[in-house]
Amino acid sequence: MKRILFLTCLYFGLISCNQNQKIMLEDIKTIPLEYFFKNPEMSSFKISPDGKYISYMKPWEEGNRMMNVYIKEIGADSELRITHADKRSLYGYFWLNNNRIAYAQDQGGDENIHIYAVNTDGSNNIDLTPFDNIQARITDDLEDDPNFMLIAINKRDPRVHDVYRLNVNSGDMEMIAENPGNISGWMTDNDGKLRLATTSDGVNTSILYRDKENEDFKSILTTNFKEEVSPLYFTFDNTSLYVSSNRKSDKSAIYEFDLITAKETELIFEHDEVDVSGLMRSKKRKLITGVSYTTAKREIHFFDEWRKKLQNKLESRLPDVEVSVSDLSKDETMAIVVSYSDRSRGTYYLYDIINDNLEKLADLSPWLNPDDMASMKPISYKSRDGFNIPGYLTLPVNYKKGDKIPIVVNPHGGPWARDTWGFRPEIQFLANRGYGVLQMNFRGSVGYGREFWEMSFKQWGKTMQNDITDGVKWLIDEGIADKNKIAIYGSSYGGYATLAGLAFTPDLYACGVDYVGVSNIFTLLETLPPYWELGRQMMYEMIGDPINDKDLLEEASPIFHVDKITAPLFVAQGANDQRVKQAESDQIVQALKAKGIDVPYMLKENEGHGFYNEENQFDFYREMEIFLQKHLK
Repeated sequence: MKRILFLTCLYFGLISCNQNQKIMLEDIKTIPLEYFFKNPEMSSFKISPDGKYISYMKPWEEGNRMMNVYIKEIGADSELRITHADKRSLYGYFWLNNNRIAYAQDQGGDENIHIYAVNTDGSNNIDLTPFDNIQARITDDLEDDPNFMLIAINKRDPRVHDVYRLNVNSGDMEMIAENPGNISGWMTDNDGKLRLATTSDGVNTSILYRDKENEDFKSILTTNFKEEVSPLYFTFDNTSLYVSSNRKSDKSAIYEFDLITAKETELIFEHDEVDVSGLMRSKKRKLITGVSYTTAKREIHFFDEWRKKLQNKLESRLPDVEVSVSDLSKDETMAIVVSYSDRSRGTYYLYDIINDNLEKLADLSPWLNPDDMASMKPISYKSRDGFNIPGYLTLPVNYKKGDKIPIVVNPHGGPWARDTWGFRPEIQFLANRGYGVLQMNFRGSVGYGREFWEMSFKQWGKTMQNDITDGVKWLIDEGIADKNKIAIYGSSYGGYATLAGLAFTPDLYACGVDYVGVSNIFTLLETLPPYWELGRQMMYEMIGDPINDKDLLEEASPIFHVDKITAPLFVAQGANDQRVKQAESDQIVQALKAKGIDVPYMLKENEGHGFYNEENQFDFYREMEIFLQKHLK
């Protein structure tokens, strides 16, 4: 969610009086800010089921540069735009059949996702879910039934989603499963039959199963939410499941799961350092082809020799970059391939597997030269209580060892998510402006096992924040950071961590940027969207109960510690944010203004949880650049 235009007049203001830093910054080729954040030239390439057409998203110049869907016949030059979004870019799309495409869009970031469908000639473009205040989810695209798909909608009860069989041409729909009030997810088998559901009471999760669609669902397994048994797919004979489970070890692994005994049977793959949850398969050949997992970088382990040879061939043709197959034709003769790195946003290719012909389709950002980009280096450091905290460090392209430079600390959102290696526009932008950027996967970050995740429970502002602080001190001790020129910037939970950093370690940071961040945990929990209600008790266990843990949450909420905040703060917020409501930003801005502190506040009326439209991203990063230049000079 990041785009911006460089202000030339600010360039010389970035240069400090420190001679080493001055030389370093003058040597950096300054790249226009909008180059980092404008919409990709082309992206999201896919192949039609019959392998005759490719589709992609690209900006519609006459439609305010919103991302729309285009198609063209393979081998042809002419293209056809088939969608007409001019106020909000599409979130994504997929092929329903050889003649029709579905796409998803909300209004102004309200997360009320609607599903639309359009013919490949642009005709019969309709909203398949034309209801107010609903959120639609795809349950199964029913690829073998070209006229129907299964969707889940919360139109009957905003808290839960019922499943409907939807005619993709007319929009006619029929409910096939009513949610009794506790089902959080639905799953079909390989024939498109609705045979599995997961329920939640907030603390316990159950798997419900039925052998046939005319039978009732029955609970076969109940676990505490800390124990993961996540269904991935039915086996190809539809008799068992593939699951990701941590019931037998700290790290989640891939198993085959018996639906009669409700037990993990065959171990498919495990890793001793990280969770494994990505399972790759071939529907055509009806076999599991591999698994994916993330250590410092994404890695793949193949079981299928054909798929392994395909990967090796592509990597030999595209050296020194990461290579991924993002789409395959139904007959597995044509593939969409994407290459990327920490210094390249990515390049798409069309690969004719039979004839071994690799054709370049597009660079996502051809205006950015990878040689001008900075490297993202995996790092790790010890927390004060002895745990290993992994992360990433990006330094300006011509950083010289011994230079002490201004740093932007960038904790991720979630918080139960993680940072990964790769190209990040905002990281490259900051590095191009002479800042080092530190990202860390503090305790609670997912992918590192159950113990590391559970260590974060009820630790907002405490050990989770200490992990961030310890990373900053590590960077100072390494002689990389200028201790007087450190900023903290983050979005969502990262915005909370920004406010917590300024409140609880006021001497550490010169300034902070809070982007759709939480300031008051009480009001965060009071205003959860209705479709999160099933997870409320789980959030109480993970964050804290507003009644039973009142003192804990007051201690952790920055709004109650504004008197400790002395560093300058810039706040940005979307008015339609359904996760972190506008009041979270309003509160902290008003409280600081009451102290006589001027807080630059950017509020975008047509955005939600982060800025999605290009022009709003330009505005945000333009103001952030000015703010950082002012306080880290």
